[in-house]
Amino acid sequence: MESLDKQIRDKARELLTSGAFACVMGYERATDGKTARPLFAYTPEEAERFVFDQYCTHNLARYLINWRDNKKSVGIVAKPCDTRAINLLINEKQIDRSKLYVIGVACQGIMEVGWGAPTEKLELRCNTCSEPNPVLHDLLVGEFKSESPAAAKAYADVAAIEGKSAEERDGFWQEHFSRCIRCYACRQSCVGCYCQECFVDELDPLWVGIKVAPAENTVWHTIRAFHLAGRCISCNECERVCPVDIPLSLLNRKLEKDGLELFQFQAGMDASVTPPFATFKKGEKLGTGD
Repeated sequence: MESLDKQIRDKARELLTSGAFACVMGYERATDGKTARPLFAYTPEEAERFVFDQYCTHNLARYLINWRDNKKSVGIVAKPCDTRAINLLINEKQIDRSKLYVIGVACQGIMEVGWGAPTEKLELRCNTCSEPNPVLHDLLVGEFKSESPAAAKAYADVAAIEGKSAEERDGFWQEHFSRCIRCYACRQSCVGCYCQECFVDELDPLWVGIKVAPAENTVWHTIRAFHLAGRCISCNECERVCPVDIPLSLLNRKLEKDGLELFQFQAGMDASVTPPFATFKKGEKLGTGD
């Protein structure tokens, strides 16, 4: 069986040689010789640098927004969680499926990379992943998995927080939010945060004060979480890039868990399915009381 690298390089070279594609997005070896970084190949020659292994952590779907007005098509190497992000963007009409070629990679898990130091520990998202196969692809590479070994414990940490009292939960989040420096790395890395003007940057009306303080931090993270309700695809990039280690995935996956229980819906699984918060069904009963 051909290596993942060769399959990706061959297809990327074919796409770029055709002249119909402006770019193919994937990964190349980083300067440390072990980890990987995004690569935007514009020529068949550059496609020879593509690699794929357990250090290809970035969700490249975030960059598709930058190509939505390009007349040519774009290729992308995508892990399963990345393909859910692509479905989200297609559903929300941010990208055109007909101008996109998806090289889906069946995922064996991504290793955690600290500040410049690779580890042998799986990332949090891989320990809670319920879908190890691409949900969207034009070419599938890698070994297809029949099931996810992490699916049974996908929301175990969320359930642990739910089991705490309201006071305990408030104390937990206030402690974490107090460390926030409002760098907005979570927003910049999120595929669902593509608004040209974020609510936190608006001055009229002023939704959130500009000072870095617990009250403002709480408003920022709470509103952002609700903006992602029914839209978060659990790539966990927000938490991965947070410089002060706020467990943002707990917030997002709590809302994902509620959406799954109340509506039997997970964002990004199918681009043709209308999200529950984007529609209204007369007489719909959620079983949550009055």
